[in-house]
Amino acid sequence: MKQQLQKIEQEFKKAIDGVGDVLKLDEVYQRFFSRKSGEMTQIMKNLKELSGEARKELGSLANEVKTNLEEIYGSKKQDLEHAGWDRIAVEEQIDVTEPKLPPKRKGHLHPMTIVHNELEDLFTSMGFMVLDGPELESDYYAFEALNIPKTHPARESMDTFYVKGKPSWVMRPHTSPVQIRAMQKYGAPLRTVVSGRVFRNEATDASHEHTFYQMEGLVVDKDISISNLIGTMQELLQGVLKKDVEVRLRPGYFPFVEPGFELDMKCLVCSGTGCGACKHSGWVETVPCGLIHPRVIKAGGLDPKVWTGFAFGLGSMRLAMQKYGIEDIRHLHAGNMEFLEQF
Repeated sequence: MKQQLQKIEQEFKKAIDGVGDVLKLDEVYQRFFSRKSGEMTQIMKNLKELSGEARKELGSLANEVKTNLEEIYGSKKQDLEHAGWDRIAVEEQIDVTEPKLPPKRKGHLHPMTIVHNELEDLFTSMGFMVLDGPELESDYYAFEALNIPKTHPARESMDTFYVKGKPSWVMRPHTSPVQIRAMQKYGAPLRTVVSGRVFRNEATDASHEHTFYQMEGLVVDKDISISNLIGTMQELLQGVLKKDVEVRLRPGYFPFVEPGFELDMKCLVCSGTGCGACKHSGWVETVPCGLIHPRVIKAGGLDPKVWTGFAFGLGSMRLAMQKYGIEDIRHLHAGNMEFLEQF
């Protein structure tokens, strides 16, 4: 056993000398001192098999060797840790002549997120539920079920993004497909809004984007009239803009409503004098709307002789522009931090 102790001591010292970092040092320590298989640990366990003077003599020697090796380990570990901190200090030392770093920006909500949250809060307070729908939509839900004929210009590739090799699939040009999905799933009576991203193949300018946001609204019940529609639209605009807004209702053609209307609001960016946000007309096309066409109600699985309703498609990006006085819709997608930090 004496020879074993001498061998362990020599091997331990040799292994320690070749170590250059704390992790490797701990591996060496575990090899000799781990509880289950450490070489020094096994020696200490074998002492109980001895008796008399031999046990006393070898036990004293083993304890001496063990203490010596642990001191060598502790000293080596301390040296390595100090060397590590010295290296970090050199690598991370501060140059006081360097310019001060700008303060970290505090995160906040995008203006579109703020507007959509306010819209959803407003409509849920009026008893509407908030739904979502797929951005990749079928031709049936995007057009057929909404009474949009095959000859309608909206179904041309110059207006709608079709999936290459899949002519029956489109990037949804509006949130209106959820009208059909909601009626099919929930039946009637029904009050719901749908907010989300839509896509159009159009040139961009101060009031147009190829990717933008809408909020769809749908009410299905008995004896719904235009007065219900106008009252809801007024509550919508006043609730989000926090002020009385001058509006006008003019006839408009949309295949999925009959009659159809364009609800315009006087431009708040220029106070009606004309600017890029309102196409220099003084008015902003804000909410296309109307009473739901009977064919759309039928496509939703309901009887149009029993149920009536109204629908609207709010251009929520244009509403955000009016709320915050933004003159160009492209600012909302530009990712300019100086612009976004205003909100």
